[in-house]
Amino acid sequence: MFNVRSDEPKYAFLWDKETKQTNRYGDSIETVPESHELRQQPFVINDEVQEQKNPNRYKQHGFFFNADNCIFCHACEAACSEKNDNPPHIAFRSVGFLESGVHPNYTRLSISMACNHCDDPVCLKGCPTRAYTKFAEYGAVLQDPDTCFGCGYCTWVCPYNAPQLDPVKGQVSKCNMCVDRLEVGLKPACVAACLGNALDFGVVENIPENRIQAETEIPGFPRTDITHPNIRFQQTRTLQKELTRIDTMPVKYQQSRDGGYQSVVDKKHGKERSWGIKTLLASHENAHVIFTLSAQAVMGAFLMILLGSWFGIADLVRVRESAAFLPLLGSMLALMGFGLFKLNMHLGKPHRFYRGFNNLRLSPLSREIAGVSAFFAGLVGYAFFSLFDNAFANLLANVTGLLALAGFAAGSYYMYKLYRIPARPFWDHWQTATAFYGSMLVLGSVLIGIVALIFMPASDVPVATLSAMALVGLLVEAVGLFFHARDLVAGQGEGAAAHYQQTTAFGKTYWLRNILMAVNGIMLLVLPLIGVTSVAGLLLASALAVSLLLMAYLERIIFYALVIPTTMPGAFFWRNKGFVEHAREVGLADMEQVGVVHERHHKFKLDELLQTVRENSVRDMLDHVKWILTGK
Repeated sequence: MFNVRSDEPKYAFLWDKETKQTNRYGDSIETVPESHELRQQPFVINDEVQEQKNPNRYKQHGFFFNADNCIFCHACEAACSEKNDNPPHIAFRSVGFLESGVHPNYTRLSISMACNHCDDPVCLKGCPTRAYTKFAEYGAVLQDPDTCFGCGYCTWVCPYNAPQLDPVKGQVSKCNMCVDRLEVGLKPACVAACLGNALDFGVVENIPENRIQAETEIPGFPRTDITHPNIRFQQTRTLQKELTRIDTMPVKYQQSRDGGYQSVVDKKHGKERSWGIKTLLASHENAHVIFTLSAQAVMGAFLMILLGSWFGIADLVRVRESAAFLPLLGSMLALMGFGLFKLNMHLGKPHRFYRGFNNLRLSPLSREIAGVSAFFAGLVGYAFFSLFDNAFANLLANVTGLLALAGFAAGSYYMYKLYRIPARPFWDHWQTATAFYGSMLVLGSVLIGIVALIFMPASDVPVATLSAMALVGLLVEAVGLFFHARDLVAGQGEGAAAHYQQTTAFGKTYWLRNILMAVNGIMLLVLPLIGVTSVAGLLLASALAVSLLLMAYLERIIFYALVIPTTMPGAFFWRNKGFVEHAREVGLADMEQVGVVHERHHKFKLDELLQTVRENSVRDMLDHVKWILTGK
């Protein structure tokens, strides 16, 4: 049990006596009914029956933040980090700032934010390893870092920056509501440390003493309909009609007619176009770029070959029966294996990859992993049985081909669905589907074309069919990109801000991608007319392949690098992307106390592999499979 000091001040203790039945979202504040077996069990800590000091243990608790009282001292951050023994680069609670006006009519508004222990936690639904649990006790959303394998998907889906991915440890951790303090009737450490009495805590919807508001929104706070967060605000001071962030995010907040504030684009960085190549190439998400492009290329090529042979498309049957078929299958296996390897090595704990199947019931990421794994298994079987030329082997090849087809259907669909994240408006658009499925046709055609040119007579290469497939894929992508840009320009908030960055900070790269798309369309129309039997045709085909691959990479890296989440405002040094980049450039990141770590990826080195074996990871994996299948 947490030890209560003899001189603990009164304000550090929970104060709730009466509570309401439902919160303003219509959800019950009771986390379990009175008759639930949890309430009948004795209160046991460390195998000892303890006195239960909190009568509201099975009610949803939440934070209360009074922006009028915040004095920007950061004591809440310090107390939280000390309580949880966090390193300098990790903070479960942080204070962000908004400002407006000039002296003497200058206004600053701060927001202190940690995990909001939501009624509908998207982190729990998204996590593939089931590291998250919504506890009946206090309604706390708790996360187990030891279960986490460091994919970071929860950091994508959370609108409030609550889960923290530690690049050093390779795992996520977050605010745990200080449940050990709650068990003995104390408020969380951050609340007890607040000097200005700005932070409070209790059963949600209870308004603390001397407070007059309990609003669900405040300027700079992301939309509440995504997760139904359990935090309430008071902010009575008069604010100006426009509030700006002091970090480098190109977002500001404007007052609407109903008195609330909505996020709009802040063109603080001007309109000058840049390449942004250094930022793009240094993106932490390059592993996702490689995986999605390689997987989609293999899926597209496999689909064309399999369905082409089943439906008797002459050009594709010719490839299936040629000397290029087995090298093509080998190329697909190698490319798919490389993509999966890069994706796995991107995890904080690559040796725990098998935990990605844990949350098939809720997580689109788990379903994508399962679908892609089934596709790869089917592809391996199809390639193996294609080595033998007999009726039985052909039957088995078709059976494994069906498995790969089912894996493709599930894997490609959830590869798209996992990016439909409301907290990342730039991704949350149907254009993501056109980009992914269009890439399958384009890159699949390129893969077949390259292998066919090497292993088939030039006159037998199905140039017209492959060009038509690639052109259809290109048109699908172009239509999606057109409507995506149109919707972002007409919209507001973080999605529009991402498009602003796309056309300025990465404007030259953006237009290069657009020009390549147009040029590639023309070359795809011309190539079938010239063919590849001449030197001019081979040169055109080579230029086209290089141009299509470059276009695909630029499109995908822009997709990952530009996304702006509906995140909380940062401070000048903390949670400020601009300062982080500056610190890494000038060497400040080498100073641990600055709180910025160099971008790094967890490497699965030999000593880690040996350590994993020593920890009986194989036995752990088998126990895990048994748990998934039986629940025991």
